[in-house]
Amino acid sequence: MAEAPASQGALAGIRVIDLTRVLSGPFCTMLLGDMGADVVKVETPGEGDPVRGQGVIRDGLSWYFASFNRNKRSITLNLRTGDGRAILADLLREADVLVENFRPGVMERLGFGRERLDSINPRLVSCSINGFGSAGPYADRPAFDFIAQAMSGLMSVNGPPGGDPLRTAPPLTDLVAGLYAAFGITAALQARTRTGRGQQVESAMVNGMLSMFAYLSAEYLATGRLPQRTGNDHPILCPYGLFHAADGEVAVAPANETILRRFLGVLELSWILDDPRYDTNEKRTARRPELRALVDQRLATRQRGEWIELLNAAGVPCGRVMNLAEVFEDPQILAQEMVIEVDQPGHGPVRMTGFPVKLDGTPCSIARPAPGLGEHTAELLAELGRDEAELERLRAGGII
Repeated sequence: MAEAPASQGALAGIRVIDLTRVLSGPFCTMLLGDMGADVVKVETPGEGDPVRGQGVIRDGLSWYFASFNRNKRSITLNLRTGDGRAILADLLREADVLVENFRPGVMERLGFGRERLDSINPRLVSCSINGFGSAGPYADRPAFDFIAQAMSGLMSVNGPPGGDPLRTAPPLTDLVAGLYAAFGITAALQARTRTGRGQQVESAMVNGMLSMFAYLSAEYLATGRLPQRTGNDHPILCPYGLFHAADGEVAVAPANETILRRFLGVLELSWILDDPRYDTNEKRTARRPELRALVDQRLATRQRGEWIELLNAAGVPCGRVMNLAEVFEDPQILAQEMVIEVDQPGHGPVRMTGFPVKLDGTPCSIARPAPGLGEHTAELLAELGRDEAELERLRAGGII
């Protein structure tokens, strides 16, 4: 593959050593790479990131792996060996950021605790992504998204009224932890411009998810009452949710009194707000089934496309429930370039999601496709001054 062009992204000139695998960490480092960082993915020889073998495999390539490991270079290192750890130390001397998503304590056992990292490179920002945080009785527990969804409280509030707790389909706790890690890293890099020193950043899956509870946590902390599962209905607003037009569902979000008046006005149901049974949100929430029946009865008189046009024209947030086939062909999504194609050498174009953050001066870009396992090992070791004879010795020893 030809040498990638120099990045002009917001993080151009920042080198990231990526010891992560599966999702939370690779998502974090993908975000950094999209913004121009030089991400060096360190993988175990002969094994690599487990996601290389997961999801849909087309012509030997996991599209799941390709989507979360773009803009990275791959080096294989056996970190169980002294030579492997010495090479990692050399990489860290020239790096700005280290990201890992091992369980707490693993880095110390490898000989790369924060004190050692400070001695190698005091400007290094190191980031740990884990399940529960590095302190507390659960710090040593393994965690996957499903467990973090359960133990963060997310599943307890997700699902239909009276039904079982439900996980969300996307692995939200992984993704939120990776997003917070990227945020923490960029904040630490900014702080380094003032202090000249790096610091430790930590992002835990359970903590990140809990921080997203918004009104659910605020209501509980204020009242001590557990939120009930309400399905598609809003827990504290009514009417608000998924309603039924003549040919399908319409999602409507009347988030305040002004929008609610617009919504009911379009439906010719303004009288509801003057009826003593429904004239406060508290009363409406208590009589949610009655209001749902009134709204559904009115919406059933027209097609959902007509209602969506009328409601949007009136300034009422609404839309239809779309599947992924519809989403990825939607003109708004296409206009936002949220579906991109990346040429993967030897495999052809791979479609994946685009860049959710838009920067007009230093835009995100694709400088590299996802790397083959160890594709850049020789290149990176040459940058460290290792000659071909040394590479042969390391290969023979199973170190690379």
